[in-house]
Amino acid sequence: MTLTFSSSAATVAVAAATVTSSARVPVYPLASTTTLRGLVSFRLTAKKLPPPLRSRCGGASVRAMSELVQDKESSAAPSIALDEAAGETPSELNHSRTFLDARSEQDLLSGIKKEAEAGRLPANVASGMEELYWNYKNAVLSSGASRAEETVISNMSVAFDRMLLGVEDPYTFNPYHKAIREPFDYYMFVHTYIRPLIDFKNSYVGNASIFSELEDKIRQGHNIVLISNHQSEADPAVISLLLEAQSPFIGENIKCVAGDRVITDPLCVPFSMGRNLICVYSKKHMNDDPELVDMKRKANTRSLKEMATMLRSGGQLIWIAPSGGRDRPDPSTGEWFPAPFDSSSVDNMRRLVEHSGAPGHIYPMSLLCYDIMPPPPQVEKEIGEKRLVGFHGTGLSVGPEISFSDVTAACENPNEAKEAYSQALYNSVNEQYKILNSAIKHRIGVDASSSTVSLSQPWN
Repeated sequence: MTLTFSSSAATVAVAAATVTSSARVPVYPLASTTTLRGLVSFRLTAKKLPPPLRSRCGGASVRAMSELVQDKESSAAPSIALDEAAGETPSELNHSRTFLDARSEQDLLSGIKKEAEAGRLPANVASGMEELYWNYKNAVLSSGASRAEETVISNMSVAFDRMLLGVEDPYTFNPYHKAIREPFDYYMFVHTYIRPLIDFKNSYVGNASIFSELEDKIRQGHNIVLISNHQSEADPAVISLLLEAQSPFIGENIKCVAGDRVITDPLCVPFSMGRNLICVYSKKHMNDDPELVDMKRKANTRSLKEMATMLRSGGQLIWIAPSGGRDRPDPSTGEWFPAPFDSSSVDNMRRLVEHSGAPGHIYPMSLLCYDIMPPPPQVEKEIGEKRLVGFHGTGLSVGPEISFSDVTAACENPNEAKEAYSQALYNSVNEQYKILNSAIKHRIGVDASSSTVSLSQPWN
């Protein structure tokens, strides 16, 4: 969901046209439903929203969005009071407590119907929420975890409340969106939601020492760019959760280059609010509506300028998937693999890093987590995709830094160099992916490690 999650908590490439073994499961306390509800009481603040990249745009995405959410201007951001006894009441924002007051599955499902009948939830959003509930419930229950039923009700009540609030007062995303951590902590909300979907017994991190190396460099003011494949809206949360025990700094500070779909879909928006996002229009959807192509390119230019400004300050960690979207399985074999990279997107990032004035490094990173929230079989134009959810093992690996000058020393022209560098990064990502696949899908575990990828479970 962005999970973004990434999403999607969805991370996509910048358009080229814009610029020239057995393990024990980690034990995590589950917040009770009472505790979670106590954290979510709303009040209206006078804080004005900055110039928008709105959670409703134009054209194909926008037209689809207009069916999902009534377009209404909001000049004040929602805020959450941490103490219900402090005198702040939900009525100050006229926000329904339907989902926060839910104590059972029936309360949640009847709440969706109630809000739809009251006109506060469009029919297709309500339908998507109910479908999401059943899929999330089945996934969490399949984990066999204790208190799984309570986890489902607790997590879905808060998730539905955030979705409803987003429909009532659509959130505005700037070209650079900083994760909202207070007064309501959207970052931890995403972690709480995604954590029960990860089978930590069958999850692995490749080359954990390199992640430590990255953190050291960032703290020294170096810029780091992670060139990666992209598998699901949950990618950003998977990165954070697999590194949580070893390096929470990376999860909290990573900036994801994210497509417009994860900031326009009402089921995605609350999860995207919990991530640091550089918002762009995906190349795969650039031409969905010819009338909007120019607007999208200009918006991407603004986002790239924002990124360049951040890189000049140094100490930045940016994650980009230069394939322009999520991986898909081979239609003939059903096997998943990293989608090919767009060499222009890779080259744009390389030049931004080199021209920043701060030391910069580019690392290849690989993700395997499609089973958590698999994308539709084909790329879809319309907002509001069917959301499947599963409980599965996941994997994350990073390779050594790849130097442009080393890879391209024998190249005869800039275009050849661009292609060679992009392919070198892709080859590393693909090699790491195969190791993760052997460890997770073929249940080989840490014995799948190779001379270039050392697998471990840092949470153990």
